[in-house]
Amino acid sequence: MTAGTSMWPRRRRLAAAMLLGVAGVIATPGTAWAHGIKGSAVDLDAWEFIPLGIEHMLLGWDHLLFIAGVVLLAGEMRRAAQMISVFVAGHSTTLIIATAVGWHVSAAAVDVVIALSLVFVGIVGIVGWFGHRDRWRLFGFAVLGFGLIHGLGLSARLQDLGLPEDGLLARVILFNIGIEIGQLLGIAVLLVIGRLIARFVRSPKAPRVAYAGLVVVGLVAAVALSVIAATEEDPITAIGQCTVGPRTQPFPREGGHPAKDFFEPAEASPRDDFGHVLGDGYVIVQYQPTLAPTVLDQLRKYVTSPEGTRVVGGPAPDQKQPIRAINAFEMLTCPAFDLAALRQFTNTWYADPRSQ
Repeated sequence: MTAGTSMWPRRRRLAAAMLLGVAGVIATPGTAWAHGIKGSAVDLDAWEFIPLGIEHMLLGWDHLLFIAGVVLLAGEMRRAAQMISVFVAGHSTTLIIATAVGWHVSAAAVDVVIALSLVFVGIVGIVGWFGHRDRWRLFGFAVLGFGLIHGLGLSARLQDLGLPEDGLLARVILFNIGIEIGQLLGIAVLLVIGRLIARFVRSPKAPRVAYAGLVVVGLVAAVALSVIAATEEDPITAIGQCTVGPRTQPFPREGGHPAKDFFEPAEASPRDDFGHVLGDGYVIVQYQPTLAPTVLDQLRKYVTSPEGTRVVGGPAPDQKQPIRAINAFEMLTCPAFDLAALRQFTNTWYADPRSQ
């Protein structure tokens, strides 16, 4: 039996797995292209970033289909391992660096490029471009480039969850470990199911059909994501003189309901209780104890009035900003007391279904 003949059952199984993945993306586009992870990562322990990475990768079918396409093109385990190693090196580098230094590129733009990476792999497979060692070297550079871009997308999604300021590097590395575990699990599941489907796939044209599927899914996704990015409104980044960004202030998740809504400058804020109601959709207002009495009175009246329902406030002696408001996902930071900005931030959160 020749090498090409012995390779066919393996390629048939992988092609069947890719077709399954393409069908999954077409059947559930909302989930497949949204990367699935939502919520806030600020309160997660460091080790919880491993399952977070696994979840992200298992729901990131664009990543998995790209890897499956590269493996199918490689045709042999040694070359496939080399290409996947190059891809892992690329996305790990930009994921860790971009997150650690705070680079935040447009997630929508990166998603479009990732979709086009599927088109690239599909076209290369259809035209049968390989056959010379130098061409594999060029393809390796292309895989590295797409890996770097994939890593920027991973970083953007991770930063959108909000990250604590302490222990950031360790959390990003653990998230990356979870990504690699999820990558292996996802491909393994595809191959197992593909092996079952391959019993019914007898045509040697199955790989070309799989490549064509990648091209179609990649083009459709790129167009759809471009339209969505063009029509989406930019998220609010400023309210008056205040700024809004991802929450970076962690709170303990243990505790109960605070004994009262507003804690005076000489009192200690019950952080455990604040963390508890944060999960119930409350807004936490932290202020410097040295606020002027007139300003403090305005804040107290707002928090304790019917308008401030589901708002709790307390002093934060070590806080650099005069006032800061926090919900489960975002944080309002003000260089001076701005009651109008606080009202808008709170009302916007109450209108968000996630606050319910």
